[in-house]
Amino acid sequence: MMLDEGRENVLYVHVVFLPYLKASDEVKTKPAQNSVRELRSIGIQPDVLIARTDYEIGEADIAKMSLYTNVEKEAILPLVTVKSVYEVPLIMEQHKLDEVIMKKLGLEVKPRMHNGWEKLVENIKKDKPKLPIAVVGKYITMLDTYASMVEALKAACWQNGFDLELLWIDAEKLEQNDEQAWAELKKAKGIVVPGGFGVRGTEGKILGVKYARENNIPYLGLCLGMQLAVIEFARNVAGIKDATSQEFNEDATSQVIHIMESQKTITEKGGTMRLGGWDCVLKEGSKIHDAYKGFAPAKSSAEDRGASNGQLTIRERHRHRYEFNNDFKQQLESAGLVLSGATPDGTLIETIELKNHPFFVAVQFHPEFTSRPQGGHPLFNAFIKAAGA
Repeated sequence: MMLDEGRENVLYVHVVFLPYLKASDEVKTKPAQNSVRELRSIGIQPDVLIARTDYEIGEADIAKMSLYTNVEKEAILPLVTVKSVYEVPLIMEQHKLDEVIMKKLGLEVKPRMHNGWEKLVENIKKDKPKLPIAVVGKYITMLDTYASMVEALKAACWQNGFDLELLWIDAEKLEQNDEQAWAELKKAKGIVVPGGFGVRGTEGKILGVKYARENNIPYLGLCLGMQLAVIEFARNVAGIKDATSQEFNEDATSQVIHIMESQKTITEKGGTMRLGGWDCVLKEGSKIHDAYKGFAPAKSSAEDRGASNGQLTIRERHRHRYEFNNDFKQQLESAGLVLSGATPDGTLIETIELKNHPFFVAVQFHPEFTSRPQGGHPLFNAFIKAAGA
């Protein structure tokens, strides 16, 4: 990159870890020095060092790193572990990292624009009641798998005056009727079934959906979480006992979820799904319409995001191959399923909900991708508001 763009247009920021040795009661800078030496051996000289540490370090440590890494002292930023990742930008600002970067790139240093981040951190740190929300999934030990969804739930909790108490529920344990898993689920004030692929754990997720529906627990389904909500409703309300998804059973007769027409000819899997931002038209009077009203999470392809005939057009990001099967549309609607959102041409059902329920909304898209820490996301905010009521 440096050769392509020129040294004056490239800035190298290197993150190093400073371990603490309890025996000598000191933070060691030697690993950072060695790390930089390795970089320099392949022709990369860091311009900025971000020194991650669990303990405070002093000027002497910074001076030592500067001497042995050839990085100016003001460009070495000690980043001590904090309770919330959202505090990190404020620490970087405190150490004037923005000014260091601007000067090194030869850019004009301008006054900072304060956007209320301090208030966000203050709100996060406040003592607030915890709101137990259950996530029913199959990757319960892998937080990174659902990271954006977890942060969206946190942001919505902060907007509604709560701290998130996350209850990880192993879907397969629900299938096995594990007492502890069911006891955890029953603590929840709201239930989320996130996106995913494959048949493993789906019957347990469907049990989670059923529990939310039958016990009036606010429910939010995301992508696969919508497909499973359709299957659960079809089986237990509409009387389609063998309802399933084509993804789970290619030979099933009652595929209330089936592969999208555009995906039928694709054999090479990968980045071939329905991806990116797509418009969705929401029905007036629906719960999801009320949640989004007055909020634009992303620019629509249409210049006018407003309502026409009481409808509202939103735009959200997608990542899926399977969709609601319109052959069952009339039968499911007659049984009480509300098809509250669809593509502008009406061909793809994007959102479903239940009318006589505190909050039961499921969407084919991924609203967690457009959530922001300061304002949350309208759908997550509405879900948390219902869960905390």
